[in-house]
Amino acid sequence: MAERHLILSCEHAENAVPDRWRGAFIGHEGLLATHRGYDIGILSFAERLASHFQASVHTCPITRLLVDANRSLHSRTLFSEFARALPPGERRLLLERYYFPYREGVTEQVAAALAGGAGVLHLSLHSFTPVFRGMVRNADVGLLFDPAAAAEAAFCRRWQNLLRAQTGWRVRRNYPYRGVADSLATWLRRHLDHRGRFLGIELEINQHWPETGGASWTRLQADLLATLGAMLC
Repeated sequence: MAERHLILSCEHAENAVPDRWRGAFIGHEGLLATHRGYDIGILSFAERLASHFQASVHTCPITRLLVDANRSLHSRTLFSEFARALPPGERRLLLERYYFPYREGVTEQVAAALAGGAGVLHLSLHSFTPVFRGMVRNADVGLLFDPAAAAEAAFCRRWQNLLRAQTGWRVRRNYPYRGVADSLATWLRRHLDHRGRFLGIELEINQHWPETGGASWTRLQADLLATLGAMLC
């Protein structure tokens, strides 16, 4: 591939609630600071990646508990229980103000790069809670992809091997989620005419590291940048 554009997206970047909808969370404000409210630690990492690689980064500016930009319109989890309690007109407004502009922004940039003849590596950046429903997640990094897409599978296998060999991090493929589950990357893969020139990878980071901070979190970020750089050479 002669040229590959790196495009970054962060669907759960922030836990902000616009004033109009603050009433929906009365008595539940603390939930916004948890993994349900946003992907802890991922925004600063996304900005660091964007700066390092001089790449575009798209960030959704509101909490996923209002509308989840990483879910399709048909998804049962597009709206949380708090948003489902809102009148239908308010949910439509959330879609019009935040969901559609965000998804269209990413889609238009990917489509423009493909139309210009370039390949695209779309990295959708996320973090996951270390313990979910009583189960400890035994990975530091997850790489999600479509196993049927040979180029995506090869990319993730190589990245996994680099991270394991050079850094010792626990890296798993299609963990803690499936790479073909409902997501923005999956939607782009299915709906754009890319003829194998689109790689849609979801990078998942264990929230233990940004929550702990310190030298280990700094090293993990540096190792991800260094190995991704080697992949893009």
